[in-house]
Amino acid sequence: MKNIFIAILLAGFCSLSGQDFKAYQFYDKKGKEVKTDKLIKELAEYDVVFFGENHNSSVNHWLQLKVTEGLFQKKNGQIILGAEMFERDNQAQLTQYLEGKFDAKTFKDSARLWNNYATDYKPLVDFAKNKKVNFIATNIPRRYASQTAKEGLESLNKLSDKEKAYIAQLPIKITLDTPGYQEMKAMMGDHAEGTKVMNFISAQATKDATMAESILKWMQTGKTFIHYNGNYHSKEFGGIYWYIKQKNPNLKMAVISVFESEDPELKVPAKDYIPTDFNLIIPADMTKTF
Repeated sequence: MKNIFIAILLAGFCSLSGQDFKAYQFYDKKGKEVKTDKLIKELAEYDVVFFGENHNSSVNHWLQLKVTEGLFQKKNGQIILGAEMFERDNQAQLTQYLEGKFDAKTFKDSARLWNNYATDYKPLVDFAKNKKVNFIATNIPRRYASQTAKEGLESLNKLSDKEKAYIAQLPIKITLDTPGYQEMKAMMGDHAEGTKVMNFISAQATKDATMAESILKWMQTGKTFIHYNGNYHSKEFGGIYWYIKQKNPNLKMAVISVFESEDPELKVPAKDYIPTDFNLIIPADMTKTF
């Protein structure tokens, strides 16, 4: 009887111990699991790495920091950071903070920081500050993207030369052949006016093209440029990736895309899954930062 009781306890223990809680899982484009040390080793071989994110995912942001730390070590400090969350006309404030000329409050008061900056992006900026790594504000100032959405791409031609310096060189090529833009059009529905749809897509394109131009301007031979952006800006090798490819098709670039899953094992999703070079699967119920 005693042996039977012990056997039941062991069986229950084994059953419980087999139900590990997974916070994330990386896969390559063929669907094979990738350990983080191997991921970092492979990423070190690229000129540009796009680390896609869901803006409110705590584990997504934590992994961005840990992978960046790993790449810094692997490449002996030969990395450059850049992000969608910082706009070109705030580069001076960002640089002054990195160089210790601004304290955290002055930086916050003088730059247009996202509401989740303190929890999600400050750790990356402070890492760059402590390690003396360049951090580039790559994005178009939001007022010009908003203007494009309302008035069209042509309205940017009326800006001053100083204002145009914060935007990718005009005219910006826009085509629905860019991965993701057809999806944006479909999201707006058939009832949406043609002009309104194209203005909306053009606004997205001004962001993608400007971030692409910023990366090309600031990247350096031998260094890996790590760019943090919303998943949509590089998913399916579209967005920023696509615009860089038009300018420099020989650059070696990697995209990390992110997907949420209800599966506790975080297996590759059965539907709506179009993999890129590396694919991060995270729990759908992971803690959100907002």
